[in-house]
Amino acid sequence: MRTRTIALLLVGAVAAAFAVGTSRTRPVIADSDVDTTVVMRDDCDPDDTNWAPTGGCALQHGDVTAAEFDAELISPLAASAIGHQAWRHDPPYLQIHAEQDVKVTNRGGRLHTFTEVEEFGGGRIPPLNHGLVPADECVLPNTPINVPPGASIEVTGLSAGNHRFQCCIHPWMRAVVKVGEAGEN
Repeated sequence: MRTRTIALLLVGAVAAAFAVGTSRTRPVIADSDVDTTVVMRDDCDPDDTNWAPTGGCALQHGDVTAAEFDAELISPLAASAIGHQAWRHDPPYLQIHAEQDVKVTNRGGRLHTFTEVEEFGGGRIPPLNHGLVPADECVLPNTPINVPPGASIEVTGLSAGNHRFQCCIHPWMRAVVKVGEAGEN
């Protein structure tokens, strides 16, 4: 009985020491694991024929109809386009080192652009701009680089500082790429 009591006390002491020790430690998050990829996403429904007049939907599986997309474009509570949240750049904020490039991949079923803009604004499709003034870089005759479904591009040579990118078709798809000074870790 006495051996059992001592064993239980030891187990209890070890458990208490472990609980105290772990409550004071914080998880370590590695900041050196910089991912330099931005993914363009949408979730168009490939079975909805209403996408066909504007390029169709290249996804095998998706569940946003053109009607749902249109319904999420604006809100009576906002003065400008909101856009469907399945249409997005992921992540919307990326921090990289000066020597790094950014890979941008379109994993959606619709055509997108990844266009650097001085200021965020509207795009080149007026019905999708509701309340937004088009960004100068998205207005014709400028030719933003189109990124078809499944395609990737590389953004290279970014200088130190914040760089704003948006889709010139779906202007609520935005990302900021923050580039550190050369030699920063």
